[in-house]
Amino acid sequence: MTFVVPFDGSELAAAALVRAVEFGDVLDERVVSVSVIPDGNAAYARERGWLEADEPFDREAVVATLHEDVAALAPNAEFRYETVGRRATPGTISKRLREIARKEDASMVFVGSENAGHLVSSLSSVGGTVAADDAYDVVIVRHRAPSRIKRVAETSPHRAEKSDFYR
Repeated sequence: MTFVVPFDGSELAAAALVRAVEFGDVLDERVVSVSVIPDGNAAYARERGWLEADEPFDREAVVATLHEDVAALAPNAEFRYETVGRRATPGTISKRLREIARKEDASMVFVGSENAGHLVSSLSSVGGTVAADDAYDVVIVRHRAPSRIKRVAETSPHRAEKSDFYR
């Protein structure tokens, strides 16, 4: 099974990626970060910080920026990207993310979204639509602060601590 993280470089997407890696370490699951890029849409790329204000659209530069961000946060996570049409709607992007999650056999999808946690779909966010799919469980990350992974690790059935009998 796999943990999938839609990644657009935002703070909440970064927090979701870090959480997925933390849980993946405890549960021995692979983590796949997925970015969906509207091809040729320089304004979209600039809004997300993938390109500088005066930089023309360059798919390779956008992919490199996203991949570097993922690698800096989660060196062991796999990175995938897909392109969609220049004027792709949030619904198109969400659909592509759901398709990728199914293709990767996602057991959980970690979504960084301020409004997906309210189960509200917004035109400005793909989180609500991705969270609505029942093919996988969804973890909604609404806070940038670190998770309480230590508690998860302490209660994990994969914990390799031996009883006093073996000491």
